[in-house]
Amino acid sequence: MENCIFCKIIAGEIPSPRLYEDENMIVIRDIEPKAKLHYLCIPKTHFPLLSADEEKVEAVKRCFAKIPTLVETLGLGDGYRVVINQGENGGQAVAHLHIHLLGGEKLKDF
Repeated sequence: MENCIFCKIIAGEIPSPRLYEDENMIVIRDIEPKAKLHYLCIPKTHFPLLSADEEKVEAVKRCFAKIPTLVETLGLGDGYRVVINQGENGGQAVAHLHIHLLGGEKLKDF
């Protein structure tokens, strides 16, 4: 999508240090962290919301399969929270599905 900030980061048009990258996803730091450690796991396939579409389900599945292998590298070994905001009322600021990984400290309950 031409106006999507995450698509521009994935394409290299906007610089953002990548902590992890493979053919399916990237992991970057959140620029407005809500915890000591706050990362974004972003599928390279653009879609705004969770969906039953098989291609989109596979993209999310690949991200979730990879996250546990990155825990130590990202410093999340003492526990972490996984969040996907859906839509404006759900707190989604960028209309490109992404997974928040928060940790590095004792997190407060919602």
